[in-house]
Amino acid sequence: MVNKPLHPSQWAAGVRKAIATVASVRGRPRRVVVSGESMRPALEAGDRLLVVPVARARPGQVVAVRDPRLPRRVLVKRVNAVLPGGLDVRGDSGEASTDSRVFGPVPHRDLLGVAVYRYHPPNRAGRIA
Repeated sequence: MVNKPLHPSQWAAGVRKAIATVASVRGRPRRVVVSGESMRPALEAGDRLLVVPVARARPGQVVAVRDPRLPRRVLVKRVNAVLPGGLDVRGDSGEASTDSRVFGPVPHRDLLGVAVYRYHPPNRAGRIA
């Protein structure tokens, strides 16, 4: 799938829609910058995401979680499974990802939110599926 660059008015409309979505969600949204190759091809290093707090995540959603090994560090991964003991999170590029296969499930309390929108770079802006 080839992403065509968005016209500035389309990009602005997308940002307004994302803000409206966030405004209807409880809690404060956060911005997260993707680093590394673990989420390729869905996300690239340097992508900037809008993450909204949620009570629960579902398998398939891209989430931001605290790294269980270094709680000040934030990881962006995809939920593989929701377990009683936490979330099994994985990178889309398994060979490039340090994820639940290494550190086990992430406790539910360490879920920061679900990525809903990529706002940068402008030519890749849009909803996160």
